[in-house]
Amino acid sequence: MSTLQTLFVTEVYRAAAAPDPAFLAELEEACFGIAEEDRAGRAWCREHGYRGYTSYASLDDLPMRASVFDELKRKLDKHVASFAQALELDLGGRRLKLDSLWINILKPGGAHSGHIHPHSVVSGTFYVNVPEGASALKLEDPRLAMMMAAPTRRADAALQRRPFVYLQPAAGDVILWESWLRHEVPANAAKQERISVSFNYSWR
Repeated sequence: MSTLQTLFVTEVYRAAAAPDPAFLAELEEACFGIAEEDRAGRAWCREHGYRGYTSYASLDDLPMRASVFDELKRKLDKHVASFAQALELDLGGRRLKLDSLWINILKPGGAHSGHIHPHSVVSGTFYVNVPEGASALKLEDPRLAMMMAAPTRRADAALQRRPFVYLQPAAGDVILWESWLRHEVPANAAKQERISVSFNYSWR
């Protein structure tokens, strides 16, 4: 008799965090307004070939710049706490606290190559506007670099056994993952900007 166990599970959290159209419209307006004012951020994007705008390297105070980002933070705090509980993290009396929050406005054709988020525990993205054709979030099996001579998976393999998983978000969704999980955003095939707000939570 044989058994098959599932070990070392990689879990991803997803919820419709704020589907309210009025909230999304206010957040989108704030994203474009800050992008217009942030000369340093736009210069960083030009220098690094980022097709669109990100405040990642230029601003660290979005919740203080616009109340809608503070409202978003409060929503995210609840979802991150739920995710931490589901992961059974032993926080030793401390909490996961927002460490950074930044805007992403990805133009048609823009992409974000594979990366992780060092020095954080939970990372994620809240989706403000996901037009038709906008790219999904691509997640990579963290064991991939260690599989060496292993054959590829069948095309019809179960989702949890595939080397890459694509999650297609909708506006108002939040997706959370542990910060060591490698991820990327393939080229935006939509005719409009794909707008999101990404973030990191650290253990304090």
